[in-house]
Amino acid sequence: MSGDQYQQRFEEVYNRLNEKQREAVDNTEGPVMVIAGPGTGKTQILASRIGKILRDTDFMPQNILCLTYTDAGTVAMRKRLTDFIGPDAYRVNIHTFHSFCNEVIQDNLGYFEKNSLDLISELEKIQLLKKLIDGFDKQNPLKRYRGDVYFDMNNLSNLFSTMKREGWTVDYIKDAIKVYIDDLPNRDEFICKRATKNFKPGDIRTDIIEIEVEKMARLQAAVEQFLVFNSLMHAANRYDFDDMINWVIRAFEQNPNLLADYKERFQYILVDEYQDTSGTQNKLIRQLINGEELPNVFVVGDDDQSIYRFQGANIENMEQFAGSFAETLLTIVLTQNYRSVQNILDVSMTLIDNNGDSRLVNQLPGLSKQLKASNDKLMHLNITPVIQRYNTPRDEMAGITNTIVALLEKGVPAGKIAVIYRENRFGEELAQYFRLKGLPFYSKRNVNLFENPFARKVLTILRYLAAELDTPYSGDDLLFKIMHFDFYNIPPVEIAKVSIRVAEKGYAEKSSIRQYLQEWQTTRSLTLFTEAPELAMMELSKMMEGWIKEAHNLTLQQLFTSIISKGGILTHIMDSPEKMWLMKILQALFDFIKEETRRNPDLSLVPFVEMVDLMEANKIPIPLVQVSGNEKEINLITAHGSKGLEFEYIFLAGTNSHLWEKKKKSNSGFSFPDTVFATQSTSTDEQELRRLFYVAITRAEKYLYISYPEFRLDGKPLEPSMFIAEILEEHQLPDEKVALSEEDMFAFEALHYSKNLAPEIARTDQLFIDNLLASFTMNVTALNNYLDCPLGFFYKNLVRIPTGRSENTEFGSAVHYALEKLFQKMQEAGNNTFPTREEFIKDFIWSMRRNRECFARESFERRKEYGKEILTNYYNTYIGTWNKIVSVERNVRNIVVSGVPLKGKVDKLEFEGKQVNVVDYKTGDYEKAIRDYKKFDRPNERNPNGGDYWRQAVFYKILLENYRSKSWRVASTEFDFIEPNRQKIYHKEKVFITADDIATVTQQIVDTWTKIQNKDFYTGCGKEACVWCNFVKDHKLHIALHDLEEESEIQF
Repeated sequence: MSGDQYQQRFEEVYNRLNEKQREAVDNTEGPVMVIAGPGTGKTQILASRIGKILRDTDFMPQNILCLTYTDAGTVAMRKRLTDFIGPDAYRVNIHTFHSFCNEVIQDNLGYFEKNSLDLISELEKIQLLKKLIDGFDKQNPLKRYRGDVYFDMNNLSNLFSTMKREGWTVDYIKDAIKVYIDDLPNRDEFICKRATKNFKPGDIRTDIIEIEVEKMARLQAAVEQFLVFNSLMHAANRYDFDDMINWVIRAFEQNPNLLADYKERFQYILVDEYQDTSGTQNKLIRQLINGEELPNVFVVGDDDQSIYRFQGANIENMEQFAGSFAETLLTIVLTQNYRSVQNILDVSMTLIDNNGDSRLVNQLPGLSKQLKASNDKLMHLNITPVIQRYNTPRDEMAGITNTIVALLEKGVPAGKIAVIYRENRFGEELAQYFRLKGLPFYSKRNVNLFENPFARKVLTILRYLAAELDTPYSGDDLLFKIMHFDFYNIPPVEIAKVSIRVAEKGYAEKSSIRQYLQEWQTTRSLTLFTEAPELAMMELSKMMEGWIKEAHNLTLQQLFTSIISKGGILTHIMDSPEKMWLMKILQALFDFIKEETRRNPDLSLVPFVEMVDLMEANKIPIPLVQVSGNEKEINLITAHGSKGLEFEYIFLAGTNSHLWEKKKKSNSGFSFPDTVFATQSTSTDEQELRRLFYVAITRAEKYLYISYPEFRLDGKPLEPSMFIAEILEEHQLPDEKVALSEEDMFAFEALHYSKNLAPEIARTDQLFIDNLLASFTMNVTALNNYLDCPLGFFYKNLVRIPTGRSENTEFGSAVHYALEKLFQKMQEAGNNTFPTREEFIKDFIWSMRRNRECFARESFERRKEYGKEILTNYYNTYIGTWNKIVSVERNVRNIVVSGVPLKGKVDKLEFEGKQVNVVDYKTGDYEKAIRDYKKFDRPNERNPNGGDYWRQAVFYKILLENYRSKSWRVASTEFDFIEPNRQKIYHKEKVFITADDIATVTQQIVDTWTKIQNKDFYTGCGKEACVWCNFVKDHKLHIALHDLEEESEIQF
């Protein structure tokens, strides 16, 4: 196009602007703030204003700086601008804040230290945060010794990032905390309204204030670590993105000539999505405009669509901007909406009005944001949003799908339809159904390769090789899984036979699967295996041995290439119908390895796997973006992802309170006092979610369907979001109860792959299983395992698959060992005197060191110190009260109850004549065992089998009272928790067993034994988190999937 044609194009766009839009475009001089509601043409006026500046002034494109919130916003802005100014659009400085700062740094390296630092990776940040936490002194309120000792790691990371983004210093926050605490007694929420046991109306609620003071103490302790963490970053020669803006701000402050150069260069500054800018981003803008009486700065945003800033700061920027230019600021509110019909706009305004004083219109006088439908094509339409109620979440998915099918059949283009939801999980399940129904859809989501079955298989091979390189013959649990991979086609029964043969070896000749297969190379025993499995298994063994050898001679990249090419993985990919997707996964893994070896050229397999394990443990993903379809197909998007988009048909699904305003936060982090904010119009979580709901519904052009299920799949009721109630309070919308036909639901259920379906594996060699059952004796672990998942019992108790030793297990073993030696040495002493506390601790440390290889370097020292502390206090607590008439680590065998052979091992028996108190030591959190896991519960409606600890207590009584040679009577079973609670109090939980308990558990023993003897262990439990059901599904070992809930309802 020629210059005249671009000019004509600009005139066409300019002439279509409405009065308020044109006012925003024409007033190119001085400060302007535009409040642009949804669908009011925000991007259009930004581009038009740049065109106007270039047309009416003598300044060049490079004299204009336009700052946007996202990279996508930068691309969209330049594309729009190109339409009517042509190639000059590429000379306009359109940046995100980070890309602008990076350009300043790169153009002026002499002012910055960035060239000597590297950008920190997520993993490196985690490692530094752990180092920080490990260095906390004992008095630090953030110091933890048990459970998740790094619980506050992400909270600290978020806090430090917020401090950098907002430009808050340590002293600033500490001062704000003091002001806040001092003011608490004056605040209405801390004054008693109704009489309580300890307070009368008008009293200051000192109990609530104490809780708030404790929160602030945690915040202050965290804030005081900010400079320490920065020092760790600097010592490691690392920086993060938040540092970049602060560097530029500091450089501008310290070098007036540098700042003057940029102020002279940029005569016009435009800022998009201003409501979401941070404190430091604002400061950067201020630096570029300070000193000008009438700076040419243009900001556009909408506080009602602020969904990215942290809680409390959604309108602070806009309020401060208005206050700074109170005398000269031109404020324009765009209310003419060109996207939606009026009924949708009315509903949206009703909803957002509930945000009250946190809205800008209620803070700045004279503003009105009542949106008016202004699209000529839509103004005459009287289409009303619809509320739809479904029976269950599955009904909702099926109903939405059926409605969309009908729309497509009517000729509605797929790209005009979108389903919006709060959580990705809903979209993932809906996508599975769409895929099976053949519906075209577009989705874009981040995939964590740690959660992808194919990627996990490749990583498992790397983990096995690393384990064997680090400690030979230690990776049996991983090799067991690898042998099940579909790459290698080894029958599961042959794997089970090897596992049994290895497990049967005595301690003196302890072997491993790897060692066994190596020895078999020379013996070539053909009595156990058929020829085909022998060859497949031996071929895998040869490959593994080859890779272990290659690991010493190849780079990590070369080793990975060898595994992929020689290990059958590439062949598997090429034979798969999902070859394109699997190849992307493989390439993403390889790219990850290449990036890490670029950062550390000497990186070898063992430290690489340690790094991968650390990433997974800390939920740092190996990311891959999975794109399905294209934008001309049905869009499946989250509410956050919908911002900036528009569709003729919107289905806002899953609008239940537990997914919106009542969704629990797993770890809400540190709470800021409101005194850190410059304005008092702070925002709550509820208000932010209301803004998100508002964004979602204002994506709709004509048709808006807001839906929710009324019941969970288990029949428990669900409530709709309060946002629906707020809408219905003012609007009489159609409220439909959508009932699906049995035919519709049958089709849905037939296609819908539920994660809760129980997998069934193939029956293995019956003679082999018969031999295992012939020697099987029931103990309480086997009983608990079977009741939890029959398939888990099959693998853990019958096949006895090898298991890796965890830090928790070995820590518990060391504690048990120390307790065992404590009582044994007492019995061996002639005067029944307990060993000293120091000797007790010495035995614990000896056991820890004996299994040193099971611990990471940092956690070994931490757990050792923690163990010394808790065992010292445990010894001091109980040394004067321990019963000295005891038997420790007692094995009980050859017991038969109701025809079932039983056995067990008891930690300690305490005697008073023939009366016995059984003691079982527990390491772990007593409060969690009670509250979360319900381990002491007797059978109830929620858990008909009862808790594991309750059953263990009853099992011991049954076991010992049938020990004919002893005539013992079990008075109680006592669970002795070696770790204290948060108040440093130790707890012993005694279980007194009733006749009904004995009858119930005896029946469980008999029923379970019967099922085991009938080989009823090939079908799993189907629970979503079940390790063994997922193992079978991931490796495609199942021959069928069963809905156990439905099957259990069938009566014959």
